[in-house]
Amino acid sequence: MTKPSLLILPGDGIGPEVMTEVRKIIAWFGENRGLEFNVSEDLVGGCAYDAHGTPLHDDTMAKAQQVDAVLLGAVGGPQYDDLDFGLKPERGLLRLRKEMDLFANLRPAQCFDSLADFSSLKTEVVSGLDIMIVRESTSGVYFGEPRGIFEEGNERVGINTQRYTESEIDRVARSAFELARRRNNKVCSMEKANVMESGVLWREIVQKVHDSDYPDVELSHMYADAGAMQLCRWPKQFDVIVTDNLFGDILSDTAAMLTGSLGMLPSATLGPVMPNGRPKAMYEPVHGSAPDITGQGKANPIACILSFAMALRYSFDQGAEADRLEQAIETVLGEGARTPDLMGPEGGTPITTAQMGDAILNALGSSI
Repeated sequence: MTKPSLLILPGDGIGPEVMTEVRKIIAWFGENRGLEFNVSEDLVGGCAYDAHGTPLHDDTMAKAQQVDAVLLGAVGGPQYDDLDFGLKPERGLLRLRKEMDLFANLRPAQCFDSLADFSSLKTEVVSGLDIMIVRESTSGVYFGEPRGIFEEGNERVGINTQRYTESEIDRVARSAFELARRRNNKVCSMEKANVMESGVLWREIVQKVHDSDYPDVELSHMYADAGAMQLCRWPKQFDVIVTDNLFGDILSDTAAMLTGSLGMLPSATLGPVMPNGRPKAMYEPVHGSAPDITGQGKANPIACILSFAMALRYSFDQGAEADRLEQAIETVLGEGARTPDLMGPEGGTPITTAQMGDAILNALGSSI
């Protein structure tokens, strides 16, 4: 049987550091659970620009199209701030999403009980939190045309276009409903139908998909600004939230901080199903490249490791092994292991990136 294939793109900043710990986890599953992967590695972001003069080489893009899943670390850094817009590290990431047609970005916000005190909200509000935000990620205002900065009269004007087709809304809505069926069977769709025509169409199509094919799933609609307020007031009222690219960007970052640290949050971006039955997929931590702590052993690898857990669940149909990995992380946190970003006011001694990875490996070893 052919091994499933993974393309690892560590990227910039702390990306290579956290991805080193993920590689340890991947090797453990191969040695101890019979889950072996054909792993390759390449460049994306600033390091790709340094090597090739572009944030994503065509050869790397071709590899990404051929593998079963892509694991990405982080891109960017202050040394690239003055590059032309089309050469910035983030354009490599956007190209991957666009050309792989990765239209459904899954951003879980899960609060581990041992970290509930780290949230800015009261413990009882966030303890046990487990919600999923499904963000449409290939269209909307980030990709719509016309866009740019133009001369108009005697001044400049900046233009971005919010644009959605029926089919783009339809497919991300289906992703959300399918996901809800595997969770608590609730979807809340968020838009601004009160002031935006794209929001009117969004609400209409989501409702149509629900009524025709998913009547068993509970569906509600909410304006995105009200949704942001409700996320901060009582987030456990939600199960799956589906929304567009811009609002999804904002709402998922809002939900992220409910959990206490960006270093804890994974993501998956899924596309159309390939001939082998697996979806096109890219998995990456929510955090950035964190140039301020790069090379110091301070980075929290958990978000990147949890991104691999999502790959196990959504690309490789290994939900039980994903549960095993997530439980190992819960165990390690419950025992008090903390990277610097997770240190509370009570103090203590933080552990390094590598020590956190090793602790999770030890917990995995105890699980068999």
